[in-house]
Amino acid sequence: MNCKVEKTKNANEVKLEITIEAEKFEEAIKKVYFKSAKYFNIPGFRKGKAPMQIVEKYYGKEIFYEDAFNEVAGDALDEAVTENNLEIVSRPDIDVTQIEKGKDLIFTAVMQTKPEVTLGKYKGIEIEKIEYNVSDEDIEHELGHMQEHNARIVTIEDRPVESGDIATIDFEGFADGKAFDGGKAEGHELEIGSNSFIPGFEDQVIGMKIDEEKDIQVKFPDEYFSKDLAGKEATFKVKVHEIKKKELPELDDEFAKDVSEFDTLKELKEDIKQKQQKENDERAKYETQDAVIKAVCENIKVEIPSGMIETEIDNMFKNMEQRLSYQGLKLEQYLQMMGKNKEDMKKEYEPQAIEGIKSRLALEAVIKAEKIEATEDEIDEKLKEMAKNYGKENDEEFLKNENVRKYIKEGLASEKAMDFLVENAKIK
Repeated sequence: MNCKVEKTKNANEVKLEITIEAEKFEEAIKKVYFKSAKYFNIPGFRKGKAPMQIVEKYYGKEIFYEDAFNEVAGDALDEAVTENNLEIVSRPDIDVTQIEKGKDLIFTAVMQTKPEVTLGKYKGIEIEKIEYNVSDEDIEHELGHMQEHNARIVTIEDRPVESGDIATIDFEGFADGKAFDGGKAEGHELEIGSNSFIPGFEDQVIGMKIDEEKDIQVKFPDEYFSKDLAGKEATFKVKVHEIKKKELPELDDEFAKDVSEFDTLKELKEDIKQKQQKENDERAKYETQDAVIKAVCENIKVEIPSGMIETEIDNMFKNMEQRLSYQGLKLEQYLQMMGKNKEDMKKEYEPQAIEGIKSRLALEAVIKAEKIEATEDEIDEKLKEMAKNYGKENDEEFLKNENVRKYIKEGLASEKAMDFLVENAKIK
């Protein structure tokens, strides 16, 4: 294989002309023939038994060209990229210039490469100090959650529905005099005041008694997800079957003993404060890092190739699809609910994608400028931690995998570079 590399007129773009010897292309054609021979049905021969020359004569000599090209081109391209130390950030734009049996296979691949970054000011970056302290309200809010979680549900029989009650109701909705899809339920538990229903619905349930039936008039919000109902007046026929109420436990030492390992409410509050402060400190740390790297990115000079942005957006879509799958949703369903298409989302994601790419490129430039690297001991320690988290402590293949070590090495270097930037920042 031979390869010629030349830069195109576009920044961060190269053109590779790759030549694969005729003998190697011939071998690929034969390999493809043996893989696909069983599919050819030619008169005078049993299915799959026709010689290659007969198949080529019957279907045309080009019959195997495409598959033979795919057989050899990918490896040849990877080899050319490695040999020329190219960092490719886009899919190749392939153009076959010569493909014929008995001749060298020649094709070109135009690809974008990782851009060079010119660092501006990155030491002594000035940012405002970010900190979050735990307030008494924060602690009381958490205690309220704990009360809710440990509440006792009691049945109410001697009064009508009040705010805060859980009413078990049947309902059916009508718009323009007709029942609409999704507007009917039986035995539905509705917490009054939760605002989980259409505005105005829960307020009108207040005052209803057990077994009482009532027509409730509401108006769907103009921005309601169902376009058929958005902004429309609707009537719900409602019947109350049961009224229940949460009884919250008293906030005292007994409560602390019941819900935690502490003997007093004071100790429980202190534990909540410490945990919340730890979370707040982590939040402040990440927001400080974000502020510093954004400031560094404002000072760099770089021309980001379109292919790099496209790849970043594709990865963002993959992550979103994975998150949606945990909720039992597909991307198409989500886009439909949001009233958007994939192209709309790509445009929305583009600024975020560019910001993410710039941050990574800036960190890489700092790593290079400051000669930052992870030690072998640090890599070994992180590898053991990863192996433990993934249950691979005894997996020799994982522990000795060079790609895993490279991934860890790059990640640790990035962490060190970020720490370096924060340590050298002027925090006011």
